[in-house]
Amino acid sequence: MAKPPPLLSPGVYLVATPIGNLEDITERALRVLRECDLIACEDTRHTGMLLSRLGIKKPLVSYHEHNEARRAGELAGRALGGERVAVVSDAGTPGVSDPAYRVVRAAIDAGVAVVPVPGASSVLAALTASGLPTDSFVFEGFLPPKGRRRLQKVETLLDEERTVVVFESPHRTPRLVSEIADLAPARPLALAREITKLHEEILRGTARELGEKLKDKKIRGECVLLIGPKRMEKVDD
Repeated sequence: MAKPPPLLSPGVYLVATPIGNLEDITERALRVLRECDLIACEDTRHTGMLLSRLGIKKPLVSYHEHNEARRAGELAGRALGGERVAVVSDAGTPGVSDPAYRVVRAAIDAGVAVVPVPGASSVLAALTASGLPTDSFVFEGFLPPKGRRRLQKVETLLDEERTVVVFESPHRTPRLVSEIADLAPARPLALAREITKLHEEILRGTARELGEKLKDKKIRGECVLLIGPKRMEKVDD
């Protein structure tokens, strides 16, 4: 008996994966991962473990910041040749502070369909639970690690009239809060840590208050810091 035709059309599929809790995988993401021809991922070991837990076996191709320029054309070419290429990051939505932009651009230039398969996002999860305005926000990704460029960026973000969402490494998070407290101690902040994971934590307060909470606290795991709009800052009389 002939096999039924595949349900997926050729193209590049940007598949969001869980950022911690495996239950956050969507039915659509599962179908795409089961029916695709190959999966491009940042770390084949990490994605291999995820697929094993999901009961899925597929060929894996590494796709990360060090080889994306070369891989992008290859992946777009395979999709152009009729294959269904799934692109995933280590966690969350590919392309959000993770590789994917180049393969999307290459696919578009080649006339290949690019299909988003939405799901978990630490940016939106942290934003919606922060208690800060969500009607207008800006995502800045990771800030410069040190030096004058970092301070200038912080100063610029503190002038924003939108909620600002940034990623930061756990060991630099207390320093970032301290830098903000020095410039705008009354600015409301929220720190979302380990979202959807066992030790999920969301700390809220002014920059000064949050700085005090973090003074003797060992920060671990993925961190998302949210900075309230300038208009929310309460200046002491």
